[in-house]
Amino acid sequence: MEKVVAFIDRISNVAGVVSAVMVLIGLTLIMIEIIIRGTYGGTLLITLEYVRYITCAVTFLALGYTLKEKGHIRVNFLQNKLDAQQRLKLEMYSYFVGFVVAVVLTITTFNLFYMHLLSGSTAYTISQTPMAIPTFFMPVGLFIFALQFVAEFLRSMIFLRTGQTGEFESSALGR
Repeated sequence: MEKVVAFIDRISNVAGVVSAVMVLIGLTLIMIEIIIRGTYGGTLLITLEYVRYITCAVTFLALGYTLKEKGHIRVNFLQNKLDAQQRLKLEMYSYFVGFVVAVVLTITTFNLFYMHLLSGSTAYTISQTPMAIPTFFMPVGLFIFALQFVAEFLRSMIFLRTGQTGEFESSALGR
C-alpha cells in the first residue's frame, strides 16, 4: 500500500512541476508582450488567449499536488471537536467523497475534450487553436486529483491500521 501511495505522490509531484513550468511560460509570454508593446508598439496577438489556456492547465494540473501538500482551503471546526481516531475517519470519509466528485468531473471533462477532438473545433481567435489542446489538461488534472484522493485515503488507512495517530496529527492540517 505504501508503494501505491508513493507512486501516486510522484505523479502529483510531476504534475506540480509541469504546472510550475507552465506558470513560467505564461510569465515569459506576458513579459515578451510587454516588451514588444513598449518597444515597438505591436502585439503578439496570442498572449491573452494562451495565458488563459495556461492558467486553466495550471489550475487543473496542480490540484493533486495541492491536495498532497494539504494546500486546499480547509474548514476544520468539526475536526477540532474530535479525537485523533475520529478525525482520521472523518478525513477518510472526506477523501472518499472528494474521490467520487473528482471521478465525475474527470468523466465530464473527458467528454468535453473528446467532443472537441472528434469535431476538430478551433478557437474563434486569430490562432485558431484546436480546442482539444487546452481542454486536454482538464481531465488529466482531475484524474491525477482523483488518484491523489486514493493516495490520501490509503495513507489514512495506514495511519489507522498502525495506530500512528500522532504522525497523522502533525500532517493533517497541512504545512
